[in-house]
Amino acid sequence: MKKLFQFTALLLLLISCTTPNNKTDLLLKKIEQIVSDKNAVVGVSIIGNNGKDTLSLYGDKRFPMQSVFKFHIALAVLSEVDKGVLSLDQIVEIDKDELLPENFWSPLRDENPNGGSFTIKRLIQYTVSHSDNTACDVLIRLIGTPKTVEEYIKKSGIEDIQITFNEEKMQAKWENMFQNWTTPNAASETLKIFFENKNNLLSKSSYDFFWKTNTETTTGKGRIRGQLPKETIVAHKTGWSGTNKETGITAAVNNIGIVFLPDGKYFIISVFVTDSQENFKTNQEIIAAIAKATYDFYTIQTK
Repeated sequence: MKKLFQFTALLLLLISCTTPNNKTDLLLKKIEQIVSDKNAVVGVSIIGNNGKDTLSLYGDKRFPMQSVFKFHIALAVLSEVDKGVLSLDQIVEIDKDELLPENFWSPLRDENPNGGSFTIKRLIQYTVSHSDNTACDVLIRLIGTPKTVEEYIKKSGIEDIQITFNEEKMQAKWENMFQNWTTPNAASETLKIFFENKNNLLSKSSYDFFWKTNTETTTGKGRIRGQLPKETIVAHKTGWSGTNKETGITAAVNNIGIVFLPDGKYFIISVFVTDSQENFKTNQEIIAAIAKATYDFYTIQTK
């Protein structure tokens, strides 16, 4: 009789753990509807309601990050700042021959065609807010290699990530981008860990600077921010692969971030679009529509 009671209790526990959240199921169905007629693979991970709500679509699939990894690079650099190894006010000299060629996105190079002197703070701003490739690779060299960044993120509690190449090498061959990957769930968990900062992974000054820099992101206006009210505050990072001229396939149109709601609450969202035969506008609209559906879901829930 005792064993029967234990088995019944265990069965009830398993049922309660696996019973879907009917409310978030509605959001998931909406997201599935958004992507159903798109010729692309879309990975989504959302954390809302103070971490109580989690949902995903292809959440554990590996997606190429492209410039999303600049989010992680900035975190690794700020870790060295907090250790006293580096300083935000430290000056870094960038020679003209260190500037990446014109086929690389680099506002820093465009504004400083002969190179120049930059603080680490400014290089982080270029890297995160403007997705600058020159600044990105300079920061990686300051702290070691791409693997240095990967190791730091893994030590912070995220396993599903691999960073093999810097921007210059990642863009040297199409297939290289697939060696810099993460999963939607890991991306959202990274956002959560570093935003909550429960283990003091960042000092207060580094934390405030980092998240302010993410709210100043100028790239990807048609993605997470695309369909949200203009006044919405979003801290986010984008990534884009371009389209393979031979196959017509776009390997990455990405956006991860935190969306702040009118009532002061927020939700975490990571969307990765890969293997897409859609055009760039459509790929961005997929992300925008998912973000808007999530925004509507949580603003309605709070009324």
